[in-house]
Amino acid sequence: MYANLYTLFAGRFPTDMSKIAIETGDGRRYTYGELDQYSARLAGHFRRLGLMPGERVAVSVENSPQALFAYLGCLRAGLIYLPLNTAYQRSELTYFIKDAEPRAIVCRPEAAAIAREIAPAALVETLDARGEGSLVEASRGLPADFSPVGRGPDDSTAILYTSGTTGKPKGVMLSTRNLAVNAMALTDAWGMNGDDVLLHMLPLFHAHGLFVAAHCALLSASKMWLTARFEAGAALKLLPCSTVFMGVPTHYGRLLADTGLNRELCRDMRLFTCGSAPLPVETFHRFEQRTGNFILERYGMTETLITTSNPLNGPRIAGSVGPALPGVSVRVVDEHGRPAPTGTNGQVQVKGDNVFHGYWKQPNKIARDFTGDGFFNTGDIGRLEHSGYLFLVGRAKDLIISGGYNVYPKELELVIDRIEGVAESAVFGVPHPDFGEAVVAAVVRSGRAECPAAPEIIERLKGEVANYKVPKRVVFIDALPRNAMGKVQKGLLSRHYDALFGGT
Repeated sequence: MYANLYTLFAGRFPTDMSKIAIETGDGRRYTYGELDQYSARLAGHFRRLGLMPGERVAVSVENSPQALFAYLGCLRAGLIYLPLNTAYQRSELTYFIKDAEPRAIVCRPEAAAIAREIAPAALVETLDARGEGSLVEASRGLPADFSPVGRGPDDSTAILYTSGTTGKPKGVMLSTRNLAVNAMALTDAWGMNGDDVLLHMLPLFHAHGLFVAAHCALLSASKMWLTARFEAGAALKLLPCSTVFMGVPTHYGRLLADTGLNRELCRDMRLFTCGSAPLPVETFHRFEQRTGNFILERYGMTETLITTSNPLNGPRIAGSVGPALPGVSVRVVDEHGRPAPTGTNGQVQVKGDNVFHGYWKQPNKIARDFTGDGFFNTGDIGRLEHSGYLFLVGRAKDLIISGGYNVYPKELELVIDRIEGVAESAVFGVPHPDFGEAVVAAVVRSGRAECPAAPEIIERLKGEVANYKVPKRVVFIDALPRNAMGKVQKGLLSRHYDALFGGT
């Protein structure tokens, strides 16, 4: 097993290092040789700053080739990479940075002052959307070679924050082993090769964009079209000169909304994958009718990376996330932990070298999330058919996935409940034609003070949380529905408001 993930990538790089590794929409090109040199200089810069193997580097920047080089530089220097969503607000950044205690922070220039205030002891470097900033400037002139620092295969390589419906976000520690075995399994399963051209429109701060899309491209020595973000118009221009596209359901919905999407445009495309949220069956069928391509849906989560995938060569079934990847075990159990009969719904559990090894600063938490025989409880509800294909039917937790991003209701409820005039709130998801699920907040007025109107509540939240978490709608009700034990029945709320955005 590789002790440094970069060593694995470098071993798969093309013999001809002049091959293009990354091209941007504005015409910038970087070869595999330049990728190797830039990442070496950045690793050297981190070393010169005094960062030691195992220390953490928090990174909150927009997509750019230099952002990917910075990640690779962290790998080479043996540092732990901590990607943070650029939409996070000050309160969110404060929690993550104080909890992770990064030795260095790489952020957009406009966020540098806030980063220094939050973590005065941390080293702060900047990197803008063009890939320019103090980080790149400081690394110029450094040696273009850097031997990757070896660490144990089970030592942390990255920390990604996630959370359940209660408590604060948890830092999921992913090791070199976790990331390496999953990247190799996906590259093989999806037939990624040096002739591929990946249209990469996913954020690099997200596991989907970094550990799935970018890793597959690097391992297969293919070329990436790297864009700042997903835009349907830009995607339609680049599809004719691409072979692989990895997206979320929202992307496919927006592509289908454009009349320019057709079979001719996708004539050279060999693979469309979808993840991060359930793909509507209707979208699956409409996309096949318009393009002749069956979307390959897969399933994973931060703690497990990718666990199942519809096959590259074989039936891709609408509504299914496919069978387990090689090296991964998936089972469905009943409420007593016993294997559920085939075709019967139960709790989804997974096991394999892809599964994370712990939560940052929470060593006792992991024991509650694993079974005695080493399976991780995903919190998802699904069923396994005789074919071995997994079908997800819901989530045991109240997690909302909107536009491919996770939204945790409890976090929003805590903010809403602090607003004067609000007695209590419940946040839930409802069907949305573009985002898959839309965030909705049900609010009960306290009567003790004047409660703000819905637009004002939404506006207040925009200053507290990332924009994708902000409810699309706030509704006022007299009381939250509860069961006999006092638990809020969010399922009733979701069903009652399921047509709020034209759903059924």
